[in-house]
Parts: sequence; structure tokens; C-alpha cells
Amino acid sequence: MVKQFFIVLALFFMYSCNPKLAVSEVPKASEAMVLTPAEQENPEQIPYFKANGNEPFWNFTISETGIQFTSLMENFENFTTPHADPISAMDANIKLYKIETESVNLTIQISQKECINTMSGEASPYSVSIELKNSGETEFQKLEGCGSYITDYRLHDIWVLESLQEAKVSLSDFSKELPYLEINTTTNTFSGHAGCNRINGRLFYEKGLLRFTNPATTKMMCMAENKEDLFLKALQSSSTYKIEKNRLHLSNPSGLLLVFKKID
Repeated sequence: MVKQFFIVLALFFMYSCNPKLAVSEVPKASEAMVLTPAEQENPEQIPYFKANGNEPFWNFTISETGIQFTSLMENFENFTTPHADPISAMDANIKLYKIETESVNLTIQISQKECINTMSGEASPYSVSIELKNSGETEFQKLEGCGSYITDYRLHDIWVLESLQEAKVSLSDFSKELPYLEINTTTNTFSGHAGCNRINGRLFYEKGLLRFTNPATTKMMCMAENKEDLFLKALQSSSTYKIEKNRLHLSNPSGLLLVFKKID
């Protein structure tokens, strides 16, 4: 029994002290979202925003193909409308969807303002206002609720830096190893290595928008020629992304900043 205890103790220290043996805390991409067969064949059907409210109960999702609305309200139990590009406010993060079909008129306003669910007490980062009516009616019904964007499941992976400001990078550009990011879309966080120091932070995601915010790094001494500062500046300056051929491209209005290769 004593011998077994010391064996278990030795294994514990070996795994906890050797970072190469430690299991990554970032889930596999398949754990971030389970897609239906229809969504696998038609990814544009995957919702990018969801919202709900109480008294009366209602919820909706927005995808590239349309808006799916369900509720306990008479005549509005379940309907789908085509997608519409939102109108964005100039001086605030507010988006307005206005949709009119043969059967329903629907207006949705999404505002970046903390919202508390009146039943569960859960906090969401967006407040949602809805006005809807059946065609032929004169009065709109008004609803209030909470919502959140659903981060693109394809980001949920491990990405190693391939190019910086359109120039290929190599180990000689950094003190220790090539920068990499482990993106977790279930928690909207990221961690990894900046080339010399460890890094972690949070993601800000909306449809078509991706920002790496609140970055924190360790304080290791780095060689003078290390490009870590340039990498971190580019990462924080990025605002849009594109994924194709297992590459993650990060850009801003000035152009392409970073390209990562998927390795997991």
C-alpha cells in the first residue's frame, strides 16, 4: 500500500510539473458545438444570434438564412422570415432588423447593453426589443428580452502563427517558439504563447467582427530581436477574420495583419 501511494504521488508531480505532459484545457472543436446533419451540409443555417424573453415566453435565432421565432403567444407560436441585413446606429452598438412578409411585420432592435432575465436572473450582454404584428393588423405587440451572439464554432481550435504583416515567420523571429492561440468559443476566451511570454484574454464576437481583448502576458525577459511586441500589437488591432483552407486570417481596415494555421 505504501509503495502504491508513492507511485501515485510521483505520477502526480510528473504530470503537474512537465508542461509537455499536461492535457490542454481547450476542448476539441467538436465539443464546442454539435451540428445537425442539415447544419453540416448548410452552415449558413447555423444561428449567429439568439434571444429570449418572458411574460409571455418567446425566443428567436438569427442565421444567414432567416429568423426563426417561437412563442406562447396566440398567432405567433412559430414562424420563419427571410434574413435581412441590419441597420447599424452611427453612435452606438445598436442594430435594427426590419422585416415584412405576406403574413407578419417584424422589427428587432439589438443593443449592446447588459440584460438580466427576469425569471432566471441570468445576465446577457445584449438587450433586445421586438415589435411584431400580423399583416392586416394595426397594433404592434411589443416584447423585451435578452440575447447574445453565438461565436463561430470554426474558431474553436489551436492556431499557430504563419505570417505577420504579410511576411512569413520563423523560429528565429521569436525568443522561444512560434506564437499560437488556443481559442475557446464556449467561454469566449483565448490563451497561448506570444513568442516569448504566455498570453491569455477574452474574445469579443459579433457577426463579421472578432476582437482579442484584455490580453495579459507573463513578464519574461526577451531577446532584443524578438517580434513579440509586433505580434501583440497586430493581434489587438485586428477586427475582422476569415477562415479558409485551415487558415485563420485576421485583418483590420488597413489590411491583412496575421495568418494562423490550424494544427488541432
